Amino acid sequence: MLYRIRAHHGMCFFFFQGKGYSGEFTEHMRQMKRKLEQNPEILLLAETDDVCARCPHNRGGVCISAEKVERYDRQVLALCGLGCETRMRWEDFEALVDEHILTADRREEICGDCQWNELCAGRA
Repeated sequence: MLYRIRAHHGMCFFFFQGKGYSGEFTEHMRQMKRKLEQNPEILLLAETDDVCARCPHNRGGVCISAEKVERYDRQVLALCGLGCETRMRWEDFEALVDEHILTADRREEICGDCQWNELCAGRA
């Protein structure tokens, strides 16, 4: 199975604590996390993905915060040396995010203006 994943979601899954926009979204996020833990092939995107499918900010396939989250995606891809529509295994992507962003302490420069920043900062 190939999962379509926004690049910045590589950080979101690392910090996910079971909180979210809605109960439906949170449960979907838990399910996606379990699927990704099986190390499937992913297609990296800078647009709505399989995670966004249950997000209340998804309006017909377009995020209401599109400009902001696309900026997050582009920054993650650039720091990891990847491009849009790169196909790879989840664990390989997760390792790149950890090495080039999380361990390098660059997460907040990417998404410090995210509404969930306080949750992520508390786990850093």
